[in-house]
Amino acid sequence: MTEISLEQIKDFNQGLKSFPAADTIRRAVTSNGIDKATLDSKAAVDSQAVFSVEVKTGKVANQMSSGRCWMFAALNTMRHRTADLFNISGKFELSQSYTFFWDKFEKANYFYNNVVKTADLPLDNRKVAYLLETPQQDGGQWDMICAIIEKYGLVPQAVFPESFDSSHSAALNRMLNRKLRKDAVELRALAAQKSNQAEIDEKIKEFNADNYRMLSLVFGNPADVAHFDFEYRDEDKKYHLEKKLTPKSFFKKFVDEDLEDYVSIINAPTSDKPYHKTYTIENLGNVVGGREVKHLNVELDEFRQLAISQLKDGQSVWFGVDMGPQVDRESGIMDLNNFAQEDAFGIDLSLTKAEQLDYADSLMTHAMVLTGVDLDEDGNPLRWKVENSWGEKAGKNGYFVMSDDWMSLYAYQVVVNKKYLSAELQKAQAETAKVLDPWDPMGALA
Repeated sequence: MTEISLEQIKDFNQGLKSFPAADTIRRAVTSNGIDKATLDSKAAVDSQAVFSVEVKTGKVANQMSSGRCWMFAALNTMRHRTADLFNISGKFELSQSYTFFWDKFEKANYFYNNVVKTADLPLDNRKVAYLLETPQQDGGQWDMICAIIEKYGLVPQAVFPESFDSSHSAALNRMLNRKLRKDAVELRALAAQKSNQAEIDEKIKEFNADNYRMLSLVFGNPADVAHFDFEYRDEDKKYHLEKKLTPKSFFKKFVDEDLEDYVSIINAPTSDKPYHKTYTIENLGNVVGGREVKHLNVELDEFRQLAISQLKDGQSVWFGVDMGPQVDRESGIMDLNNFAQEDAFGIDLSLTKAEQLDYADSLMTHAMVLTGVDLDEDGNPLRWKVENSWGEKAGKNGYFVMSDDWMSLYAYQVVVNKKYLSAELQKAQAETAKVLDPWDPMGALA
């Protein structure tokens, strides 16, 4: 074992005294905090909000105090299409509360199935402990919102509006996770008693009935919008009324996308994930029997060019990033030079993208929408326009500017139409996915 001696501490202190501008840096940091004290305004100068390729969008949505970024990002890409097809105002939104209800409901059932599947393992088994640590949460991935829409459709936000707890989900998550853990006690007990599948199914049905009631009291009852009318004025002030829609017929008419055409592309340059192979994550999903989470890993240049191809065709791109490092939320600048922490503290913080993943320093934490890119004369990306879901006060009216260097290091996932994939990549994407451990960083929920 390596011990720290008192003599070493004396040496460390002498080194501190000789550190350039130590007192000045200490005063700045202790008064303002690390980020404000090291903020470099040059990053903002280099991040002008000008883009050679840009998709028409509308008013930025606001997920409020909830972890629904992945859901907002997906529904934002779809409302862009709806607004374009039907000339609807940029203020139009699809109901994030409706999909939130069904995601919570389905995640609970998914959890029950995983509890039963692992019931023969001890509680201190890593898979069981990981499962019980967070029975369900707000976060998700692209394939999970597709599973919800494919089963339950979509509705306009005006038909199924936000509730307090859809926008402020902490209390609901505490209550629901407590209930799910209590339900897990009963399910594991039934399994230990060698109960048959019919008895277990009946118990899960009871639990799901409780969950449906609870979620309906929190969000509103989705059965109330099993049939609905949708009225709106388009940008030319012309009135429209669509009567007797269902959530699925609304999706078919107003979004009209085959979600099977859209696939998840990742850039994970770690040795355990060869490029041009597909991956899924054990025990990750929401809808039992629904679409599985599946990623195709590609090289960085391929990753960026796929996103650019879709943007050039006028369609925005869902993407997932680590939203922590070198992000100035106030200005909306995502740039590796935002904060000069290495200069201020005299340290080297550099890690490769692979090292970040392998050593648990980074993973996907947030999903947003690419709505533009600025290309140089050779077609290489310089910066990207990003639609966030934190309302209009963050960034420039809710939009962020991301440097390509930042994107290369901290962006992990994009979703594109598979028509942009080469024949080789389409073949690779269709292959059976390798199953990764539940805690693999590519299973992180945005």
